Amino acid sequence: MVTTIKEQIADLLSLPKELILNLPQVILTGSNEINIENYKNIIEYTETQIRINTNSGILLIAGYNLTLKQITAEYITITGDIVKLEYLI
Repeated sequence: MVTTIKEQIADLLSLPKELILNLPQVILTGSNEINIENYKNIIEYTETQIRINTNSGILLIAGYNLTLKQITAEYITITGDIVKLEYLI
């Protein structure tokens, strides 16, 4: 795997890669809540499916009773019965 200059700097300085490379950070709490930082935009939002555009591709969240609990320019919190997370590259 080829590493970029930014990746090498992040490793050298022990900096979080998600900040230096603007990668999404996805935190799943159980199967009822997911927090996503460093996202671009929301592509689709229904009660059973949410698609979010990130620098790493499109993140698909599937489940039941999905709700955007909190949304800011930096992160999104989604709640509901989450059954699937998938990157669509």
